[in-house]
Amino acid sequence: MDFKQGLWQQQTLKLAMTQELSQAIALLQYSAQELTAFLEEKALENPLMQVETTNIQPFNPLLDRKPRKHQKIENEWIDQIAATTFSLEEQLLSQLKLTSFTPKQLKVLKHLIQNLDVNGYFTGDINEISLKLEVPIDIIEECIIVIQTLEPAGIGASSLQECLLIQVERENLDNDLAQIILTDFFVPFAEKKWKHIAKELNVSLKAIQEVFDYIQKLNPRPGAGLIEDDTRYIIPDAIVEFSKEGFVVRYYDDLLPRVNFNDQYYKKLTSTNDSQVSRFLQEKVQDYHWIMKSIEQRKETLTKVVAKIVERQTAFFQKGPKFLVPMTMKEISNELEIHESTVSRAVKGKFVQTPIGTYSLKSFFTSTIQTVSTENTSSSQVKNAIATLIKSENKQKPLSDQDIVECLKNSEGFVVSRRTISKYREQLGIPSSSKRKRFD
Repeated sequence: MDFKQGLWQQQTLKLAMTQELSQAIALLQYSAQELTAFLEEKALENPLMQVETTNIQPFNPLLDRKPRKHQKIENEWIDQIAATTFSLEEQLLSQLKLTSFTPKQLKVLKHLIQNLDVNGYFTGDINEISLKLEVPIDIIEECIIVIQTLEPAGIGASSLQECLLIQVERENLDNDLAQIILTDFFVPFAEKKWKHIAKELNVSLKAIQEVFDYIQKLNPRPGAGLIEDDTRYIIPDAIVEFSKEGFVVRYYDDLLPRVNFNDQYYKKLTSTNDSQVSRFLQEKVQDYHWIMKSIEQRKETLTKVVAKIVERQTAFFQKGPKFLVPMTMKEISNELEIHESTVSRAVKGKFVQTPIGTYSLKSFFTSTIQTVSTENTSSSQVKNAIATLIKSENKQKPLSDQDIVECLKNSEGFVVSRRTISKYREQLGIPSSSKRKRFD
């Protein structure tokens, strides 16, 4: 075979991932907080960018049914006083009479508290702490017991089993059966292998059921209530309002920084007639324009996507979550004539405030479930139907996953496999039928 050398021309279409394109993609998927941080960082790099952050406090949709009038954070000094929180160490040490302990004991107590996780469990290693603090192990064990006497009951336990036992013993109830089950049959009890326990202890299944009901009321995470996080606000990226003409979509950028061009600085530097300064300015001017263009593209794309969601999910916005219809990102991208990945980036980490509440944009996209009729339904509707069925079932004879398959087909017309029912049930946090069974 002969090979000939030569020059050939060939036309190809190729999308180059330029820095500007990469930046536009990044801005689209940024949340409001991430976009704010990005702009503030860019302003440090580009002297031609003036970024003015707002002092307006975001509203909390969980607290405010109606958007309150914007107020400056610095004027809400009363709220700031009320929001004062205390550390876990401060809350636990405040329960002790500190004068009753030696300096060495206080040192150990503080160190042990620092080894409690967010749920209040002790996660440290006694031997390591003994070597580090140069304190005998028996003193450390005594201090752990001291912590376990504090409120809430169960704090300082090293496991869930010990946490529950501390709470049972603290209540000082005449419930020997609960202590025996937690001590000797903890795992089979949690797995609801109750017939074996009933035979071993010579008690009825109903008695074990009563212990189960009692333990269900105990607190498996005693430390969680002591650690208060600062109030977290959800900042919507778009607002859907109802008017006489119908639903209106408004891009919400009230809390985003205002970006302006520093014309005064630009004119000052251009007057120097320095070639290096000119190249620097040209680069920063271009960077500024690309950022402004990317922000505008983000706004336009997000508004279009939300408007299309409202168009497709009108019943949801009018009547509520139960009327969410099946919708995929592919369908939205086809109708808007944009790539599916663009829709995915546009809804990532974004929220929309509506007349019926604030929702994640991603929550509007659900898979399609076949029905016996010509219409389809969404996975969220099937989950709601499963939850309703299980809530009203006979707890002495709970519905199996196959029973739920038949019930949904006969009552709702949903065609769902047993495996899908099992998956949705687990996503809803609902145990299997064997674990839902009661022996009353």
